[in-house]
Amino acid sequence: MKTERVVSSAAEIIGHTPLLEFTRTGAGSRLLLKLEQFNPTGSTKVRMAREMILAAERTGALKPGGTIVEPTSGNTGLGLALVAIERGYRFVAVVDHHASKDKLRAMQAMGVQLVVVDGSGEGPSTVERRRIAGEIARETGAFWPDQHYNPNNNIGYASLAEELLAGLATDVDYLVGAVGTGGTLCGTVQALRQRGSAVTSIGVEPKGSIIFGGPGGKYWQTGAGAPAGFTVGPNVRHDLIDEGVTVSDIDAFTTARVVARRTGLLIGGTAGAAIFIALKRLALVEPGSTLVALVCDAGEKYLDTVYDDAWLRERGLLNEPAHHRLHRLLSAFEESQRLAAIDHARTGT
Repeated sequence: MKTERVVSSAAEIIGHTPLLEFTRTGAGSRLLLKLEQFNPTGSTKVRMAREMILAAERTGALKPGGTIVEPTSGNTGLGLALVAIERGYRFVAVVDHHASKDKLRAMQAMGVQLVVVDGSGEGPSTVERRRIAGEIARETGAFWPDQHYNPNNNIGYASLAEELLAGLATDVDYLVGAVGTGGTLCGTVQALRQRGSAVTSIGVEPKGSIIFGGPGGKYWQTGAGAPAGFTVGPNVRHDLIDEGVTVSDIDAFTTARVVARRTGLLIGGTAGAAIFIALKRLALVEPGSTLVALVCDAGEKYLDTVYDDAWLRERGLLNEPAHHRLHRLLSAFEESQRLAAIDHARTGT
């Protein structure tokens, strides 16, 4: 009798996202993309959203029929919205206008109550969003997962580490990912190392974010980084991040757009930042290395920002020379493969 492959809830299709080889060098090093946009809600954050809620249920912090409140730039909110629907909770998301409009619309479509915090329009209102969420939790008794401080955020990515090791015939030599709450990169790295991996981790934040100690400033990347005045939570484990780097909005968004042109896949801006750093590093690593960049969310949420020429131009972020430089780098990798094939055919080595 043929076995049916049918699930009964969207949560059952979280994970098992594909690995795509984006490019490689003539020296045999390759850059793989972990395409987390193929999760329900189009983001990796649904992994940790589910884990935080299941843990709260186990401890009794969240009672049947209760309310969840969380400040979010969108992806964690979408993950919590899905879990709330399936498990019978009401969800209140504290947001600002720095978030993608499509993320806000999607949460509303899922029945989420949005509490909108006024901001300057130049960056995320992270501190104010947290203040409002705390007030709501105190006044109403709502459960606040607090993704920046909840250890189950990081624990939620153990499955991601397992998938990486199961999907490869070798170790993950380098893992590159954007850092916001710290859960995605640090949780994955910790789980990889617990399973014997010798992975080197590279954390990426927007230029203007203060996580790695740089000066605060304006940035347009959403879902990663922390603005000036924000206290970085303990889920950012600096002992698990071997190197922390910053990426400008121009380089992050340019890379996302180049990936779209070369693969047909739309990815988010912070994924573009991670891939930008991975591509720069690919030319420098040991021959035969495997680099993995975490593509944390889908680009369809950013059609009116990252993929909109007018929006970018208004903010001085549309940079044709940056596009040309990135295309040239990718062409150089392709040429190195061609030359390596010629050399192999000639020498047999």
